[in-house]
Amino acid sequence: MSSSSEQAGGATPRSWGRPLAVVLTALLGAAIVVIIALAVGPSSQTANTQAYQLTHNPEIDPGTPLHGAAPAFTLTDQFGRAVSLGSYRGKVVVLAFNDAKCTTVCPLTTEAMVQAKALLGRAGAGVALLGVNANPEATAVRWVHAYSQVHGMLHQWQFLTGSLPALKRVWRAYHIEAQVVGGQVDHTPAVYVIDSRGHLAEIYQTQMAYASVTQQAQILAREAAKLLPSHPSVPAKLSYGEIQGIGPATPLALPRAGGGSVRVGADGSARLYVFFASWLSETMDIRSELDSLDAYESIAAAHHLPSLTAVDEGSVEPSAQALPQLLASLRTPLSYPVAIDESGRVADGYQVQDQPWFVLASRTGTILWYWDASTQGWPSTPALIDHVNAGLAHPPHVKVPTLRQVPLVLAGSPAPLAAIHRQASKLLGPVSALLARIRSLKGYPIVINAWASWCTACQAEYPLLAKASVVYGRQVAFLGVDTTDYGASYARAYLAGHPLSYPSYQSPSGDLDGLAPVFGLPVTIFIDRTGHVVTHIAGQYDSLSELDRDIQTYALGE
Repeated sequence: MSSSSEQAGGATPRSWGRPLAVVLTALLGAAIVVIIALAVGPSSQTANTQAYQLTHNPEIDPGTPLHGAAPAFTLTDQFGRAVSLGSYRGKVVVLAFNDAKCTTVCPLTTEAMVQAKALLGRAGAGVALLGVNANPEATAVRWVHAYSQVHGMLHQWQFLTGSLPALKRVWRAYHIEAQVVGGQVDHTPAVYVIDSRGHLAEIYQTQMAYASVTQQAQILAREAAKLLPSHPSVPAKLSYGEIQGIGPATPLALPRAGGGSVRVGADGSARLYVFFASWLSETMDIRSELDSLDAYESIAAAHHLPSLTAVDEGSVEPSAQALPQLLASLRTPLSYPVAIDESGRVADGYQVQDQPWFVLASRTGTILWYWDASTQGWPSTPALIDHVNAGLAHPPHVKVPTLRQVPLVLAGSPAPLAAIHRQASKLLGPVSALLARIRSLKGYPIVINAWASWCTACQAEYPLLAKASVVYGRQVAFLGVDTTDYGASYARAYLAGHPLSYPSYQSPSGDLDGLAPVFGLPVTIFIDRTGHVVTHIAGQYDSLSELDRDIQTYALGE
């Protein structure tokens, strides 16, 4: 995710000895100089436009300059061969840290890397693509081989792994956080560009946005081009402006697998969608799961439930043949249509944060329910029907209490919680102040919500948090964290229009100091009465019942 700070240190390249979090706080502050370096040829007006676009696009990272030698390492590639970073001396290296079993941001990262090299044409021969495994639990060679194979990268890069101690040494050297939280792997989604002498040149954090992959590829390509001896030209074919997603409220025709088109979006009837990609075969039996949805479609037709449409995320498929080959391998043709999202804008508009991802949309295009099948498991047909019926019966319309009502509703709260209510909708200090507040609240469960003014998913779930913080305000401490925002003025303006019964703290870099990784927004963190983080939930809450359930389970321990 992009990072920003009103106190960023300008354009001076950051010393390698600083922690990654410090480097990233200056990310957008360095954007102007990055663009000047990138914009070889265009007019100053074009450069100024690009600079403005980059500083206002939360879905791409313009990069932060680094200097100093890249830490050396030797690991094992997907073919079982020992590979050292030093063996690439003389080439520009694009080095990414990826989870070998990832179904979220890593496929977007690697696709951006492949596209970046392709944009360089023949000069791309001077660029090496390198990956280091960031999964503490899948360190075997077979996992980096499987990832490379399903993503069509078996011979396009070296994906390195090793023993856990060996990997941890590399992670520490490159300031990568990699851990298992709540059964899921979370890691810093960092990409480094290293010059032909083995010196660090730039660092990027890649995003959980499908439509911005090609934009990030162009940025990577232009950075690599600067470092190649021939300085090849990389035409700025793409704007760096934010690409808006196309949500379920917008009727749209998408290409249909096998020919023709599929209508998606609001059409006067509720619709169930499942987003997927062929490369899910690495981590699940996606063929059987797609087959199983025929049973839902049959029951839906008989009982007037929303019909099903599958959406293949074509923007990150390894080839045009990947989807046809997957569908041809199924036992029988599917009874529901398969649409192809070629741009990624539909996935972004439907707020897809993982693969596979279920979305239930109302007849007017409101998201009623979503389900992350990668982390929560593929729902059985009866469970899917129950979820759909519950989503239709309890649409996410919530009356939000006003700030004037908060003191009356929450009167009589324990003193530590009453102090929170007196700071309703205030923007307070940095993460250090948040951590001190958490320590002072020991004995009370805490719910922390990380948000940003630019985050549409945060805006969508805002009424649910506003309501829940009043319903549970006498028992649970609610706190917010404004993170990776454009600046404090934007955050204060957001809070003025989205009043809450609790204050928010500021984390310009997105670094929550070990509370939980923040690789996309919103993120909700649950802390028990002893002050220990129980779990964190990445992504938007779509119903008050889901938020209620998690508060009762993770905060109150009921």
